[in-house]
Amino acid sequence: MAFRLSNNLVGILNFLTFLLSIPILAGGIWLKTHANQATECEKFLQDAFIAIGVFLLLVSLAGLVGACCRVTWLLWIYLFVMFILILVLFCFTIFAFVVTNKGAGEVVSGRGYKEYRLGDYSNWLQKRVNSTKNWNKIRSCLLDSKVCQSLEQKNETYQQFYLDSLSPIQSGCCKPPSECNFVYESPTQWTKNGTTYSNPDCNTWDNNNSTLCYNCQSCKAGVVANLKSDWKKVAVLNIIFLVFIVIVYSVGCCAFRNNRRDNSYGGWKGGYP
Repeated sequence: MAFRLSNNLVGILNFLTFLLSIPILAGGIWLKTHANQATECEKFLQDAFIAIGVFLLLVSLAGLVGACCRVTWLLWIYLFVMFILILVLFCFTIFAFVVTNKGAGEVVSGRGYKEYRLGDYSNWLQKRVNSTKNWNKIRSCLLDSKVCQSLEQKNETYQQFYLDSLSPIQSGCCKPPSECNFVYESPTQWTKNGTTYSNPDCNTWDNNNSTLCYNCQSCKAGVVANLKSDWKKVAVLNIIFLVFIVIVYSVGCCAFRNNRRDNSYGGWKGGYP
């Protein structure tokens, strides 16, 4: 009996997924072999790449063999995993919209950039960045990215700096809050005026390039603001991907039904030569 359209379609889609998993897995293994030189962020990426690569490889093989070779139990496993993936993506998308619903940067008079307060964001995100273990890793990534050093290289005057459009992380981590009223020397060098500050970030600030405001609440707020923006983009992409996965799952269900019918027909025919 000729293969049905749904079986062929599932086979093609999973073959493409199998090809996609190879460079992802190879990238993770390459990062793993250079672990001695890896930063904290790269160590996280290598584990994520390997996990995603292995997952795509195994699932695509199960779908490919199950559909093309009519192995019903493999196709059943494939459909079960796809169903779990649909649930996870759906729940994550809803969760992402909920936790990123609160919070926005505050416009500062006479400034081209916004400033950020951690208390404006959801409690869940606040707890994540306030965790010492989590923040140490995030802080290490920020230092490795040299986000503040790139700001210093601009060598701007204070008029240029105040009108600059800074990213949330640059605004929160690379300079003190405006209410500190420090004297501008350079984008990452400020002179304290020696007064008592109501904002604890003013006391936390240090001109040392490895310190700056990396331990400030404003820096954590900047990270959360950046994370909020990224998560919203990911949530939109998830919706598109979710629609695609549901379509693939539906086609896979048709292929599974075809396999059962073919196997039943084959068994019935085998009993009557």
